[in-house]
Amino acid sequence: MVEELALADDAVAACVDAAAWALAEQELIAALDAAHRLEQRLAAVTLALVREVDGRGTAVAQGASSTAVWLRERLRLTVPAARRLVDLAAALDTGNPGIRQALADGRITLDQSRVIADTVTTVHTSAGAQAADKAVGVLTDWAGQFDPVLLRKLGTRILDHVAPDIADAAARAALDAEAARAARDRHLTLSEQTDGRLRLTGTLDAETAALLRAAIDPLSAPCGPDDTRSPGQRRHDALADVCRLALRTGELPDSGGDAAQVVVTTSYAGLTRRLGAGALDLGLHLTPETVRRLACDAAILPAVLNSTGQPLDLGRQRRLISGPLRRALVLRDGGCAFPGCDRPPRWCDAHHIHHWADGGPTNLTNAVLLCAHHHRHLHHTDWTVRLGDDSHPEFTPPAWLDPDQLPRRNHYHRRT
Repeated sequence: MVEELALADDAVAACVDAAAWALAEQELIAALDAAHRLEQRLAAVTLALVREVDGRGTAVAQGASSTAVWLRERLRLTVPAARRLVDLAAALDTGNPGIRQALADGRITLDQSRVIADTVTTVHTSAGAQAADKAVGVLTDWAGQFDPVLLRKLGTRILDHVAPDIADAAARAALDAEAARAARDRHLTLSEQTDGRLRLTGTLDAETAALLRAAIDPLSAPCGPDDTRSPGQRRHDALADVCRLALRTGELPDSGGDAAQVVVTTSYAGLTRRLGAGALDLGLHLTPETVRRLACDAAILPAVLNSTGQPLDLGRQRRLISGPLRRALVLRDGGCAFPGCDRPPRWCDAHHIHHWADGGPTNLTNAVLLCAHHHRHLHHTDWTVRLGDDSHPEFTPPAWLDPDQLPRRNHYHRRT
């Protein structure tokens, strides 16, 4: 075998430097088909060798903890890829000679063989060896027409073809098992990082996954041509919008239902000037810009301390823009007022045009609706907002974007 593989290696090496550009179109396609078929046949040989290495215990004898770890070092694979190779080699060797032969003949691909082996194992468990043998033939034929993804989908109903008398019961049992597995495996882990950020990892069941996508997909679309956020950043911001909306419903238990609350601990002199850096109750610090943005649509609890750090006065909680005032703001702006944004009112914060900490009043002429993305954008860039002569918001872009700095308006929410 070593000599034959060496000859094959020489033959393939000769093809590497061959001038593919000189081939006629039909020859080019034929060469591609031949190379692909050869790749699958070599995969069958590799699986046979891996199975023998694993069966002999070669890896452990040479000091590795497992065949997969040995393959990682020997073939420079990842451990998951090596483990899949070992598992497939075992599956094809122990009970699926038909799949191994189809791969060796170049009639199916390595990925298709994995799908077929998984499906046949399920059929064997549900309907026995005879149905499993029939499934190999059916799936091998289908592999000539369908890629691995479609083949796996078709395989979910393979019992309709090889064991129709038990297909419905088996399908129900499979669904019940899948639901139980999803319920068992569901989890969400929040890993707090040193800088206050959270890493989210987890597995959602099908229903929760559908709910999450239904909630964040509409909010993950770009906010116009100037939106430079990556898809991942847009999904992040969409999740934040969903959380804000949930807090605003007032239906969450305990302390839920309120927008962000900012407790500002400062000296009296600092309170009369403007907000500085803030601290959450977890001890994490926020930048002055973030504090000012959160305070736009938050409940403010001022705490004034004396020189020894003892509280002198705790102010009453006060909703800045709510009730009739917010309803009037919604009626006027119709949604996020930033040019080009179509976010509806329920996704928006109320932003003070002249910040309250700088003496700005809380009234309709000093407020504008902004979605979370454009609220951040306005606080952290050189865009400015004011009310025009008709008392509707207009935004002035920075000079680098528009040297003339012509005011812009949102036309998505206009009622006339």
